[in-house]
Amino acid sequence: MLDVLFPIVYGVSFAVIAGGAFALMTQNLRSAASTPSPRQRHPEAPAHGEEVLYVDLSRERLEKLYEQAG
Repeated sequence: MLDVLFPIVYGVSFAVIAGGAFALMTQNLRSAASTPSPRQRHPEAPAHGEEVLYVDLSRERLEKLYEQAG
């Protein structure tokens, strides 16, 4: 009984793994061949040339602020 069942289970599992690998390979090739769509700008992103407010948290800047406060 086990001599007949083992080759069948082995063959089915081999076919499933081989089919999955083939499907994954073809999807990867299709997606690599297609051109990517252009990325949309975020609505809150600053326009080109617009000044942006930021906080400088470098070590030197923080040490200067600490010395000024003390």
